[in-house]
Amino acid sequence: MSIPIRCEDVSKRFRGVQALDRFSLEVPEGAVYGLLGPNGAGKSTAIKTLMNVIRADNGRVEIFGVPSQVLSPREFAKIGYVSENQQLPDWMTVGYFMAYMKPFYPAWDDARAEQLLREFDLPLDRQIRNLSRGMWMKVALASSLAYRPRLLLLDEPFSGLDPVVRDDLVQGILESADETTILVSSHDLAEIESFSSHIGYMDQGRLRFSEEMTALTARFREIEVSVDGQDTIVFDWPTQWLRREVSATLIRFVDSQFDPEQTPGEIHQRFRRVTNIAANPMPLRAIFLALARNPTIV
Repeated sequence: MSIPIRCEDVSKRFRGVQALDRFSLEVPEGAVYGLLGPNGAGKSTAIKTLMNVIRADNGRVEIFGVPSQVLSPREFAKIGYVSENQQLPDWMTVGYFMAYMKPFYPAWDDARAEQLLREFDLPLDRQIRNLSRGMWMKVALASSLAYRPRLLLLDEPFSGLDPVVRDDLVQGILESADETTILVSSHDLAEIESFSSHIGYMDQGRLRFSEEMTALTARFREIEVSVDGQDTIVFDWPTQWLRREVSATLIRFVDSQFDPEQTPGEIHQRFRRVTNIAANPMPLRAIFLALARNPTIV
């Protein structure tokens, strides 16, 4: 399997801020990869480095095996890019803008473009400057999907949008997922969870982990242990047991390395008079919060 995106030990510093610190990432072909992390983690810097919007201080960044610094029009014609701060020629109408974009992309598909404009309910005769933010984002996405890119980079595409617009954007993205590798950075965790096949978590300019969504959600559990009696507190909590809460009859924690065969035995070894153990699945938002509050645990 080819690797459309590969970063190795990439660093970028802005004056006194280390935005990327030996950042490494691989996104497999066909993945819908959600890149998560708190504000200031380096997500946007990483994506802009991939697009050669900014140059890394050191390390290696490749798209389709080509260093990002020397990407040619041939490679860019296969890449879609949508950012929350992306600039569009706002004096153009929607229809004029789509016609303007077409000659730059040999694989431009007129039927696909018309389909996207129709599905996104975009007015062809309206100037981009007069569009709402949601419609502006739809124009940006439609122009990036009309040429059926092999790679689509999305930097906070859902920020500040209402649920209906977000749903329209997600549907447009999902319709392209079969033919496009997608990397999306977003704080909208419910949307990310709904369509991502892989998740990466960034903090302080580094990728802390990268794995398939199914593996991530399988290893995180919110554990509730019912006990009979107060003499239950232990002092050798495993490091992967996070957000610990202890009362007279109930112990709660998040297990970041849950194993259905081993975890119950570890609980019985550490707590007295266990009467019940419940291991509850966690939504991505709850997993993100546990990681954000314990950034050294992956």
